[in-house]
Formats: sequence, C-alpha cells, structure tokens
Amino acid sequence: MSVEQIDKIDFISENPNGEIELTISDHLEWDEEKTHLLILQDKVNSYLDFIQSDQILETHPSAENKKVVISILMKYEPDNDGLKFLKICEEFLKNQDLKLKWKVLAED
Repeated sequence: MSVEQIDKIDFISENPNGEIELTISDHLEWDEEKTHLLILQDKVNSYLDFIQSDQILETHPSAENKKVVISILMKYEPDNDGLKFLKICEEFLKNQDLKLKWKVLAED
C-alpha cells in the first residue's frame, strides 16, 4: 500500500500507548507542481472519512473509545509547503480529537 492508493488504509495497529494508529506510507518526492501535496491531502481526507464514518470500528472493533492517530511515514523531508500542510493538518485533527504525527525515515 502507498500514499497513492487513496481508497486503502496502508497500515493499522495499536501502538504501545494504546492508541489506534493509522499509518500512511509516503514514498513520493516533494515537487514544485504540488502533486505530492494534493495526493497526501486526499489520503489524509480518506483516513478521516474512514474514522468519522465508523468504518474503523467495523474493521477494528477494538478501536472503540481509543485515541486515534494518523501517522505519516515519509521517505523525503517535506518542503516548506509540505511543512505548512502538516501543521494545518495537525491543528485540524486536534480539533477533531485526533492526533497527527509524521516522521522521515532515515536512509541506510
């Protein structure tokens, strides 16, 4: 699964804090045309729909009454527009009682 598969949840797990973590696997480079940014936005919106429509409870009943985290694992460091987008997402999701976290995976 990847960020480009908008209608799929890449990974779902329970983290050590007892939160349900929905992970986006993002392998795309940041581009001047903002294609990556739009794809990531669509993917985050798809995850939000999955949570708000209670589909998450259909596939993972253990998620009931647990904090949900959307986690983005990226191959490339976000550019300035990417960082702005992530900060906006973080605030928006916080207002929905959700959490966003992201990290760039170090290359070997």
